[in-house]
Formats: sequence, C-alpha cells, structure tokens
Amino acid sequence: MIDSPSVANAGAAPLNHLGVIRISGADAANFIHNQLTQDFLLLPPHQARLAAFCSAKGRMQASFIGFKPDANTVLLVCSQDLLAATLKRLRMFVLRAKAVLDDASSEFALFGCVGPIASQPPPPASAWTLSAESGGTRIQLYPGAGCDRALWIGPSGSSPALPQLPVGDWLYAEVMSGVATISQPLVEALVPQMLNYESVGGVNFKKGCYPGQEVVARSQFRGILKRRAYIVRGSAPMLSTAG
Repeated sequence: MIDSPSVANAGAAPLNHLGVIRISGADAANFIHNQLTQDFLLLPPHQARLAAFCSAKGRMQASFIGFKPDANTVLLVCSQDLLAATLKRLRMFVLRAKAVLDDASSEFALFGCVGPIASQPPPPASAWTLSAESGGTRIQLYPGAGCDRALWIGPSGSSPALPQLPVGDWLYAEVMSGVATISQPLVEALVPQMLNYESVGGVNFKKGCYPGQEVVARSQFRGILKRRAYIVRGSAPMLSTAG
C-alpha cells in the first residue's frame, strides 16, 4: 500500500507515465470537439476539461485533461501507453479539417502537485481552473487523500518550484480523488459513467455528436449502468482485474 501524502511531504512528482497530444490549426478546437465527450469550442482560456475518447459502443479508449493555450491550439494530456494508438486513430478523422495532430510529449514537462502547497495562493481554485505558476501552467484538480492536487505543465526541462516527491504519492492521491485516468488495461472496458466521469465534469450532455454519444446518453438517461467505480480500502494486498 502506498503511504498517504501529508503536509510534511507536500511537493511535486514527475509524471513520466503521461504524454501530450497537440492539435494545432484553425479548426483545432472544432475538430477535437467533435471527437470527445467534452465541449472544446466554448472552453475559456482560463479553464481545462476532463474528457474521454470513446468507441462507437461508448467504451472509453482514452481519457484526457485538455486545455487551449491559444485560440488555434489544444493540448491533451493522456496516458503515455495509449498516446501513439490514440493519435493514429484521431488522425483518421481529420479529413479536410484544418488541424494537425502530433506527439508533443518531448516538448513538455509534467508534474503532479499534492498537498496544501498545490493550491497556493489561497483561496484554493476550483477544479479545472488554469493559472500561471513557476514558468508553467497549473491545472487545479479534484482533491484526494485530504490533499489538494494540481497538474503542472511547462517547457521540457523545467519544473515547479516545489520539493520533488515520488510518483507513488501522486498516484495514491489520484486514486483517492476518485478521478481515474484510462491506461492500456482499461481500453474499451468502461463507459464514462462507470468511472463517474459525468459527476466530475468529464461529460457534456449538451454538446453535439461524438463517437459513442448515443450509448453514453442512454447510460445516463435510461439508468442502465451495470457497474460503478468505488474506492475500496483494505488491510491486505488486493488482486485486481481491469474492468
């Protein structure tokens, strides 16, 4: 079991297991808006969004934290083990859209900040709020394990002005936040509601069509979910099976 982060060891952990997809061009926001569960057309510059990329059956193929650094660019942070396959699939839908997709992971440094220090200056920002910090961009996330959490993204080689933590502290806080990131073992195993994405701003039910929308909407409005994600704590090691 990973020890819970505490005020005594608050800081930032390098997130080498995550990568960055960049979509650039005049149609960048419109293109990705039509592919994900989230509204990127109306996304303001001071906010980020949780989003899912689904199959036609509504099953999640990847999840993202996305934001627009400028009017013609969208950055999507996702699990590194899914990045290449996700990028290949998204490119299939570009067609005539004025949008270029590339793997920009090498251009950015990603850190997870935990503890009260992650939400300074007070008061704590709302989840999915963007702010400039230490030469990068901080995205406030949902708290976990009694700690505030934030994703920090900056130029490659840079880092937030915080003590470095082991990634295990970040992963523990992520689990306890209840907001899961899709990685390879979970591909096409779950619809967004099975990971409670609709309750943490990961699904916009007012936007236009996207792959799997009909299934996602039916799961929401007809109450046909068969599974939900819960946090379970035990005193002995637990064996888990994805999905």
